[in-house]
Amino acid sequence: MLDCVELQPPAAATASVIWLHGLGADGNDFVPIVPELGLGERHSVRFVFPNAPQQPVTVNGGMRMPAWYDIKGVDIADKQDREGIEASAAQIEVLIAREIEAGIPADRIVLAGFSQGGAVALHTGLRHGASLAGIMVLSTYLPLHEALAAEADAANRGVPIFMAHGSEDPIVPITLGHNSRDLLVDAGYTVDWHEYPMAHQVCLPEIATIGRWLRERLA
Repeated sequence: MLDCVELQPPAAATASVIWLHGLGADGNDFVPIVPELGLGERHSVRFVFPNAPQQPVTVNGGMRMPAWYDIKGVDIADKQDREGIEASAAQIEVLIAREIEAGIPADRIVLAGFSQGGAVALHTGLRHGASLAGIMVLSTYLPLHEALAAEADAANRGVPIFMAHGSEDPIVPITLGHNSRDLLVDAGYTVDWHEYPMAHQVCLPEIATIGRWLRERLA
């Protein structure tokens, strides 16, 4: 079981958001955003922010850091670390199972993530065997897209997908985000796409839009 930062809601939990951080960050990274989402003083959404394991990252000279998988080169979509992505997906599946055991049904769980964490959230959610409330990914891309048709689970063919990206992103180029969105749409998924004039980060208008989307999914 991954170590997690958890925010319990003011009311009894009836929904959960499992939110994965980016490369080199940790589970505390997006905690400050939660109060800005407009969920209300008595909301019932539990937030789970898992910490990625420490591992060497090739593109960073083999330095060990929190990472969901290895990045083997500057072109992050090339030579993808299938083994690492699948290992992280299995760990997220354990967290989903834990939420279900705690009384939160799958269709009240949102998988979310930023950058590398978003890639794992997207990979995991599209392959999960029960319908989720949604998949929300920021400044990221669709990993291992060539395997999606064979591996996607029919349970999440209709899952709402929220994608947001910065037009000036130097880490995950927005063209990679566009390509990922188009691959998903061509495969029959519905993608709610948002673009902001920013780099590899989040911004206040984006946070406001995320809040509205979450309130709709978990009302």
